[in-house]
Amino acid sequence: MSGARSTPSTATAAAAVALVLAATACGSAETPTGSNTDAGITIFNTEPENPLIPGNTTETGGSRVLDPMFTGLVEYRAQDAQPVNAMAESIETTDSKVFTVKLKQGWLFHDGTPVTANSFVDAWNWTAYGPNATQGASFFSQIEGYAAVNPADPDGPDGEQKPPAPTAKELSGLDVVDDHTFTITLSEPFAVFPVTVGYEVFAPLPESFFKDRAAFEANPIGNGPFKYVSRTVGTDIKLTRYDDYKGADKPKFKDLTLKVYQSRESAYADLVSNNLDFMEELPPNALAGKQYETDLGDRVVQRETLNNQTIAFPFYTKPYDNADLRRAISMAIDREEITKRIFEGTRKPADGWVHPLMKGYRPGQCGEYCAFNPAKAKEALAKSGYTGEIVLLSNTDGGHQEWAEAVVNSVKNTLGIDARFVPSTSFGEFRQNVNARKMTGIYRSGWIADYPSIENWLTPLFRTGASSNDGLYSNPAFDAKLAEADKAPSEDAAIELYLEAERMMAPDLPSIPLWTQNTIAGRSERLKVANLDPFRTLDLFSVEVA
Repeated sequence: MSGARSTPSTATAAAAVALVLAATACGSAETPTGSNTDAGITIFNTEPENPLIPGNTTETGGSRVLDPMFTGLVEYRAQDAQPVNAMAESIETTDSKVFTVKLKQGWLFHDGTPVTANSFVDAWNWTAYGPNATQGASFFSQIEGYAAVNPADPDGPDGEQKPPAPTAKELSGLDVVDDHTFTITLSEPFAVFPVTVGYEVFAPLPESFFKDRAAFEANPIGNGPFKYVSRTVGTDIKLTRYDDYKGADKPKFKDLTLKVYQSRESAYADLVSNNLDFMEELPPNALAGKQYETDLGDRVVQRETLNNQTIAFPFYTKPYDNADLRRAISMAIDREEITKRIFEGTRKPADGWVHPLMKGYRPGQCGEYCAFNPAKAKEALAKSGYTGEIVLLSNTDGGHQEWAEAVVNSVKNTLGIDARFVPSTSFGEFRQNVNARKMTGIYRSGWIADYPSIENWLTPLFRTGASSNDGLYSNPAFDAKLAEADKAPSEDAAIELYLEAERMMAPDLPSIPLWTQNTIAGRSERLKVANLDPFRTLDLFSVEVA
């Protein structure tokens, strides 16, 4: 994932509107002050899970590579996450159901071929098509004809089932008008839709992708400010500035190397010694006693970002389909103590699933289930009837071991049962097991918003069959409430209904909200300017190299 979002700007279904997002540039508005424009920089990354195809990349390691390689219809401003037009000249609607998209002209892919309406429509159809088994398919479920190209997956508690064959290969709701115009027809009005299309799964693809997918995977071709150079699995991915980029912002440096590390601790050591130029989140050993202030001084970069940490449940396996056990585990976690001891107060205990920075956030949505309460935790455990061991699974290359062990100890000491942490060394390996439904215990999860809407904190994670609903949680009443919110006549009305949905799933506890964060990042001495964006990534357009 994906992949902080603030107030969304949306059209309403109640009135005729023309949604023309702000034309403001997406990156930093600062003027270069003598940046070395021929320099290269290195930034921290984890190994991408899949080949670098936008529609099949919804995790952080891959997203960090694809974001600079591709530009979609909309981007989100680095200052405040507001959606602004990127490749879209305009996105217009009168009813929040039918949208007309006009593209800016003259844009090229990195292979020199033009970006056209077909580049978007063909990419969206490929991603949505069920047999392609992409992780981003469900983001197109609002478009008319989705059920025909991607019939409901019958997988569930009984394991994998053969999916039904699609009855169509293309979404009936997509129609190319001319080279620079296409229309989108949704199955129901969805006021938030124009905000969603800045997410990377909505990126365009060149004709070469459809002619030779293997060749594209070996040498991905985008239309963004940086183009692909090379990839050494387990070591690094190299990009370089695309000088014919048509976007409003231009990078102020030339080469970008995303270095893959097996642990944040080793990456941090390189950062301190100026062998790494940027790390978007420092590890717990750097936060302890605010060691980073001594190590980095004025090289510290920080801001509150739109991401949270959670613990997920595999609903497809026992005993975690037991709601009382899930509640017992959650109420046995002393979030306040862990955030103070492990994170030196840079994390805030979560009390719901929607991020506090989102427009529409309401405190306390998780209720008593997110409050540390040993007595009630023990009552819930007794009611569950479970007497076995609790196992928490996580990768350790993202700086998660310390807090995971603290969570396990809190559960063990509070409930008086066996609990242990089982690490996985690689994020890619860990995510592959998550996607293959091979998790045998509770497991680390988290979310960085894909686009600036309260809806994004609920639908992709918890709606039945959604792209990031990895644990296979399903609640028909919750799904129905989301559908009602999607077609609400105004943004405010939609927010109220999304909040009802959030509160509705609290007793189910489909995941355990742990904490949100003030992100502490760091830069090398070589970088004169380096800012975090709201999505906990380096704002590449802000970077100036000495």
